[in-house]
Amino acid sequence: MTEQPLSPFDPEQLQHTLTDLLTVHDWLRWAVSRFHQAGVYFGHGTDNAWDEAAVLLAHVLYLPPLTDDKLLSVKLDKAERQAFVAILQQRIEQRIPAAYLTHQAYFCNLPFYVDERVLIPRSPIAELINDKFANVLPAGTAPTQILDLCTGSGCIAIACAYAFPDAQVDAVDISEEALTVADLNISEHQLQERVFPVLSDGFSALNGQQYDLIVTNPPYVDAEDMADLPDEYRHEPELGLASGHDGLALTRQILRDAASHLSDNGILVCEVGNSMVELQYRYPDVPFRWLEFKAGGLGVFTLSKQDLIDNQHWFE
Repeated sequence: MTEQPLSPFDPEQLQHTLTDLLTVHDWLRWAVSRFHQAGVYFGHGTDNAWDEAAVLLAHVLYLPPLTDDKLLSVKLDKAERQAFVAILQQRIEQRIPAAYLTHQAYFCNLPFYVDERVLIPRSPIAELINDKFANVLPAGTAPTQILDLCTGSGCIAIACAYAFPDAQVDAVDISEEALTVADLNISEHQLQERVFPVLSDGFSALNGQQYDLIVTNPPYVDAEDMADLPDEYRHEPELGLASGHDGLALTRQILRDAASHLSDNGILVCEVGNSMVELQYRYPDVPFRWLEFKAGGLGVFTLSKQDLIDNQHWFE
C-alpha cells in the first residue's frame, strides 16, 4: 500500500521549511508549489499561483503589491514566515480566496474592502470605466446621473464617480449586508456626497428616477454552473451569483424595466457572462451590442433606451 505524502503543513515537515526558506523568492516559490500540489482555483483577482502568492505575502509583510524584483532577495523574519504559512494554510485547506483573507481587492486600480458579504470585484466593466465608456455613450456626452444596479462592494459605483467627477451615482443592492460594505468603501473614498447606497429589489425603490447611464453586473450563474463551481466560489454570497435555472432571472427584469429609468439618450450596460448564449437564444431579434475587451472578458452588452422601448414586447 502506497503511503500518502505528508501534508506541507505537517508540524515536523513545516519546522524544516521554516528553517530552510529565508527570502521572499524562496517563499513565493514554495507557495506556488503548494498551490499547484493542492489544485487550488484562481479567478478572484488573480489568475495564476505566483500572483496569488504575491498578494498574500505582500499582505503579511505590510507592503504594497510585490512588483519590484529588488524585494525578491529580502529575508523574512521568523514571525513573518509563520504568518505567511498560516495564511497559506487557510487559502489551501479552506479554499478561501485571497481577497477574503486580506480583505482587499483592486478594481480600476482602486482599493476596496471586501469580505464574504460581497462578491470579489473582477468584472471586465472596469475597462469600460477606465475608458469613460468611450464608444458606448453618445459622442461628446458625459453622464450626470448614474445607476450601479447590484452594486455589491460598491466598486463600480465608486469607480464611475472617479471617472465622471460631475456625476451623482446611486449604488443599489437588494442585500443590506452588501450595502454595509459598499457604504464603508464610499466613506473610505470620501465620496459620501456623490455616491449613495440604496436598498432596492431591482428598480422597485427608485420611484421613477432616471439615469443617463445604468451599469449592472447582476447575478447570472445558471443552476447547472452553480452546481459545478469550484470551492472558492462557495465563500461568496449565493445571492450575488445564482439567477434561476437559466442564469437570466434578474436580467429579464432589468430588460423589462430599464427603459423607464433611462433618460432620453440613456444607455444600459449589462454583464451576463456565460449566460450570453442563453440570452441570445431567448431574444434573437434584440440588437444586443456585445462589447470586446483588450484585457479579455465577454458577456457584456449595451442597449439604448430606444432599443429597449422598441423591443419591450419581448421582455414583458
